[in-house]
Order: sequence, then C-alpha cells, then structure tokens
Amino acid sequence: MSFSWTPHRFAGGALALDVANSVVLRHDAARRIDRFAVSNQMRDFPHAAAEFCAERALFGNLAPVAKENEADFIALREAIDLYFRERILTGGDDQSLAALLEAVAKVLREANPGSVAAATAHSVLRLIAMPDPERMKICGNCGWLFIDRSKNRSRAWCDMAVCGNRAKANRHYRRKKEEIP
Repeated sequence: MSFSWTPHRFAGGALALDVANSVVLRHDAARRIDRFAVSNQMRDFPHAAAEFCAERALFGNLAPVAKENEADFIALREAIDLYFRERILTGGDDQSLAALLEAVAKVLREANPGSVAAATAHSVLRLIAMPDPERMKICGNCGWLFIDRSKNRSRAWCDMAVCGNRAKANRHYRRKKEEIP
C-alpha cells in the first residue's frame, strides 16, 4: 500500500505527535493502518517532516531511521501514544511516563544524532515540559493527538480541512435525515 505524506499528516503540531499519528485509526482494529509498516513510508517520513512538521525549524533535514534502530523507533512511537493519550484522558501516570522516558533514553543512546528518531526523542522531551499541557488534545473525528494552538483553546479536530469538515458534514447529514418525515 502506498501513501503520500501531505500537510494533513503533520497536523499534530509536534514531531513526536506526528510520529504517533503514523498509525491511522489506531483504535479501530478492522481499519487500522500502520504507515510505518511499509518500509519506504518510514524512509520517506523524514523528508516530509522537514517540509510539513510544525517543528521543522528546530530539526531541519533529518536522516531516516537506521534499519537496526527501527524497532526502537516503533517502541518510542507506541510509548508516545500511550503516555500522551493517558495524560489527556486521565492526567497520566508514573508507569507510562517511565516507559516513555526509557524509550527516549534508548533512542538517544543508539540513534544517529541527525536522525528522525533522535529528533522525535527531543520532541517528546519538549512536550513533557510543555507549559500548557491542557492544550494537547485527541481529535474528535480520527483520534489523532494534536496541540490546540487556537486563541480560545476550543479546537476539536486535528485538521479543520479534513476531520472538521467530515464531522460537520456528518452532523448536517444527521440533522437533515431527522427532518425528513
């Protein structure tokens, strides 16, 4: 299966969240798609991140994950999703934070400093220290993680052009259907 990396795929607002969001429909086993399961997708991700990621100015051009570090990168991705999702829903716990920090440390010890894996680990540390953790949210449509940078903190979707439009169209369809006698 082939995908293209588009700006929408980088709607998380931080490299670490964009990496976590590389699993599409994560909590729907029947429709779940792991974009990094296709090796050329993982290899192409750093180039797209350098073009579309909100943190691209911090990291610049990134090298792909070395083949021998792919398992650690995927483990980091899963720890990112688990910890930040729990943090949003329940405030987080020490066990998932410890697992995330262990994954970050392992990547930082073993990955090339200019790789997307190392940059993702640094992005995680920036997110943990984020001054407004309540700005991190879960998209009401697709379930992706994102940072709400709106002035009034009311953003409900990762990307208004995709998920926001889908949710609004669905709501309009349901209202019209209810009006039909």
